[in-house]
Amino acid sequence: MFHGSLVALITPMADDGRVDYDALEELVRWHLSEGTDGIVAVGTTGEAATLDPAEQMQVVDCCLRAAGGRAPVIAGIGSNSTARATALARLAQTRGAAAGLAVVPYYNKPTQEGMYRHFRAIAEAVTLPIILYNVPSRTVADLLPETVARLATVPNIIGIKEATGKLERLEEIRRLCGPEFLLLSGDDATATEFMLRGGCGVISVTANVAPRLMHALCTAACSAERSKAEILNQRLNALHRQLFVESNPIPVKWALTQMGRAPAGIRLPLTPLAPEHHAVVREALRSVGAL
Repeated sequence: MFHGSLVALITPMADDGRVDYDALEELVRWHLSEGTDGIVAVGTTGEAATLDPAEQMQVVDCCLRAAGGRAPVIAGIGSNSTARATALARLAQTRGAAAGLAVVPYYNKPTQEGMYRHFRAIAEAVTLPIILYNVPSRTVADLLPETVARLATVPNIIGIKEATGKLERLEEIRRLCGPEFLLLSGDDATATEFMLRGGCGVISVTANVAPRLMHALCTAACSAERSKAEILNQRLNALHRQLFVESNPIPVKWALTQMGRAPAGIRLPLTPLAPEHHAVVREALRSVGAL
C-alpha cells in the first residue's frame, strides 16, 4: 500500500493564512489523475507546526474525501509532546487515515531511549499503522538504526521515512529490521539511489509540482530499471535542488502558485519566497514542463 511516489502535500492557504479546502481537494484530485501513489497530509511540507489539531484533522478529512479510497492518505501526527502526538494518532485513526507519520520529537533533543519510549507509547495507544520519520536537519535528534530495530518489534510500527540522505542507513536498517519493514526516502536528491538499493518509495516534495514524472521515476527505480530511473532523475534534478533554495515549503508553495494550482498564502514564521530566488525556481519548473 505504501510504495512509489507519495507526495508530501502542501496545505493551500489564502493570503490571510486560512486553509483553502477547495484548492486542497483540487490538488488531491490532480495528484491522483497524475499517478501519485499516496497522499501525506499535514507533515512538514503541509505546515503542520502552525495548524491547530482541529485544522490538521480537517485537512486529513478533506484529503480522504477527495481521494475517495483511490490512494492511501497518511496523516502527519508528529509532535515534540508524546501526549499530543498520541492524541493526534487517535484522531487520525478515527478519521480513517491509512497510517500515521510520526516525526522524531524536535527541540527537546531526546535520547535514544526517550525516542524509543515516545514512539512506542504512540503506537501502543492505537491500532493505526505508524511510520517513523527521521529528519535530523530539522529535529536535531537522530533516530539511530539500532533504535529503529527496537521499534520495529512493535507490531504496528511498519516502517520509516529516512531523510538523512545517508544511503548507508538503508542497508543498516534493512539488515536490522528485516525485509518486511518499509523503507521510504524523505530526501528527493538521493531518493532514486535509495529506491534502486531496495527502498520502496519516497515521500516527496518534488512530487508536489511534477507528480507524473515522480511517479514514473519511482516506478522505474522500484523495478530496478536503473538506466530509466537515472534519466528521469536527471530531468528532475533542478527541482530537487531549487525547491530547497529556502526552507521547505516556501519554494514549493510559490511554485504551485506560479502553476495556478494553489493560492499564495503561507503562515508565519514562514514568509513568501524572496524575489532573488524567483528566477531559478521558475527555470526549474520550466525544465520539467510545469510552466
